[in-house]
Amino acid sequence: MRLRLHHALRRALSLGAGLILVLSIGVADAVPAGAGGVPGDQPLPGYTIDQDPPLAPVLVGDAFTTVLSGVHEHAAYDIEVPPNWNGDLVMWAHGYRGQGFVLTVDPPAFGLRQKLLDQGYAWAASSYYDNGFDIEAGVLSTRELAREFGRLVGDPDQIYIAGVSMGGYIIGRSLEQYPHLYAGALPMCGVMGDQRLLDFFLDYNVVAQAISGIQAYPIPADYLTNAVPRMQVALGLVGLSPIGPDTTNDLGKQLRAITINQSGGPRPGANAAFAVWKDFLFGIAAGATGETLAERPGQLSTNVSTQYEPNSPVDVNAVVQRVPAENEVARLTHSLTQVPLIVGRPSVPVVSLHGLGDLFVPFSMEQQYQADVAEQGRTGFLVQRAIRTAQHCEYSPTEVGTAWDDLVSWVNDGSKPAGDEVSTPSVVAGPTYGCAFSDRAAFLAGTGTRRLYPACP
Repeated sequence: MRLRLHHALRRALSLGAGLILVLSIGVADAVPAGAGGVPGDQPLPGYTIDQDPPLAPVLVGDAFTTVLSGVHEHAAYDIEVPPNWNGDLVMWAHGYRGQGFVLTVDPPAFGLRQKLLDQGYAWAASSYYDNGFDIEAGVLSTRELAREFGRLVGDPDQIYIAGVSMGGYIIGRSLEQYPHLYAGALPMCGVMGDQRLLDFFLDYNVVAQAISGIQAYPIPADYLTNAVPRMQVALGLVGLSPIGPDTTNDLGKQLRAITINQSGGPRPGANAAFAVWKDFLFGIAAGATGETLAERPGQLSTNVSTQYEPNSPVDVNAVVQRVPAENEVARLTHSLTQVPLIVGRPSVPVVSLHGLGDLFVPFSMEQQYQADVAEQGRTGFLVQRAIRTAQHCEYSPTEVGTAWDDLVSWVNDGSKPAGDEVSTPSVVAGPTYGCAFSDRAAFLAGTGTRRLYPACP
């Protein structure tokens, strides 16, 4: 029997203590491919679930929230409902977990958990049934958890979806996979350019090899201990830091300029961001194992038709190794796969945040998504905001909270909020670009990488 929590369980909440329910769900209705006969309240073979310690309730006003935790369709979940639930639900999509085999759940970050609860929203988050770069698992597990919320609590009036990093990829595809499920979306630092993120990682490594003259593709087992140190010396990258002297030689400057262009073009803080990420981008090319797309997503990457600028002092476009997609069928299919396409067809409001200097998921992801959305004639559904930070998913509660409030107003009142133009090079290169929505208080406090950017007027 379905019970809406703000009716049936309000009495329990009025006792002044949080209620934690750990629920075991029966045999799954829709078992992911390869699950065999594993019951839905158990993880898939090889995986374990860690929900220790359990999520503790929090105070909203003078009463505690209700937390429901359990396992559904092989994925762990947390659900939290405030004492005065407004009837709406927010699904939280977490980012990349690595290639491990322990499934965990995150609550909404950046102070958003408390903000949602204070505003009367319930939220739910899934571990997904798989780790790795498995977008399909995120899309399906999040959808299944939304359905399970309806069974456990009651059907929500509206469902929003928010998340970070790979969770943004999950959001972008979810909006197209289930166009009538979600009312609005808040992707942050998201992989909105889908498989093209993998091309960016490939670009950095094969371009560095071409400029330095050190060939190392396919990536050998000793890449990080042999080829990379020699490339770093040849390019003048050793000792380069965001706040120190520029140690790059002409070859290193060419790599930096190409990387900036491939990651979104000239923009404030780009040189400093390159220094932050230069070593990481070598490391991400090494160590991938397994055969599935989620385990080894690099099999989708290609640079066959990529043109690099600037093309001197080394004629990179002539000498760079051209790498065709190893799995071209998976790259081109429109089916939901572990690493699927995002076509660019949102049908509900989307407010997207992205750090200017993020090179793990570069700003070019927003430009590619904007171009896709424009090609589909859907720009009326998209607002994008640039934040002047260099680390991945580096936001303040103010930046995220403001975006959330603006998204809700847009969904409910039809008032489209302001955003940044992301695709006009002269605009993005402007010295004050990203100032409109960056948190001035965080800059004044010197939080994170904020001071790698000049003060905004």
